[in-house]
Amino acid sequence: MIQQMIDFIGSVFANPSIVGISLAVISGAICLALYRAPMFRTPWLWAVLAGSAVLMPIAMAFAEFPLKKWIWQAYTHFWSREVLSYWYLLINVPALLVNGLVKEGAKLLPVAVYWWCKDRNMTPKFGLAIGAVAGAAFGVLWAQWLNNSIFAGGWTWESVQTGGIMSLAPFSEGFFVVAFHTASCALAGYGLARGWGWQCYLLASFAHAVLNYIYLLQYGRFVSDFQGWMMVGAWAFLLMGITLWLRERKPASVAGT
Repeated sequence: MIQQMIDFIGSVFANPSIVGISLAVISGAICLALYRAPMFRTPWLWAVLAGSAVLMPIAMAFAEFPLKKWIWQAYTHFWSREVLSYWYLLINVPALLVNGLVKEGAKLLPVAVYWWCKDRNMTPKFGLAIGAVAGAAFGVLWAQWLNNSIFAGGWTWESVQTGGIMSLAPFSEGFFVVAFHTASCALAGYGLARGWGWQCYLLASFAHAVLNYIYLLQYGRFVSDFQGWMMVGAWAFLLMGITLWLRERKPASVAGT
């Protein structure tokens, strides 16, 4: 299993493409601009960004991967593959919840360290911004993986000539993923600053599980790829709208950064 974990980390950075990486970085920059994260006024935010990016493959390889494997082994111990296939949409729910808990926890860890170093004292607006930074870094790394996989799968610019504008649709997923990860961690960071840390962490994890369930529907061919992308985009923009609304709310009387 250890070798599989190491191979998984390598797969995140496989088939690098300048265009794929650039699209992911641009998506992250757009999201951070929307949240107006003070990257240059608060240099330590770059450490939060780097920490989240580093934790993304590590958390997936050494926490999510073995936990999901053990869940599946427990299933196969009690039920046949035919039964598991029949209950496909139900038996995957625990693994999706684990996925959300692990990824949101990994994203929130650098935010929590920064919060602790600041004597657990920062405004909700700043908590939301620093959460957005950690989430954007996580999302950019995931998006470049998706984009590079598209190019590795044989996509070329000639596809635009033959398939038209719809041939660019797969790249929208990368932006949606960045938008979602930015928003979900922004929500968790906001909750941490407001004293609702574990509640908002669980809420962000549940939102992540919903995103995963959309992918489950897509991979199981219950919806088409295009329908799946649109559902992911709608969910990401809904969460982003909520967190941007929280950002623009009148600040509460909480001392902070």
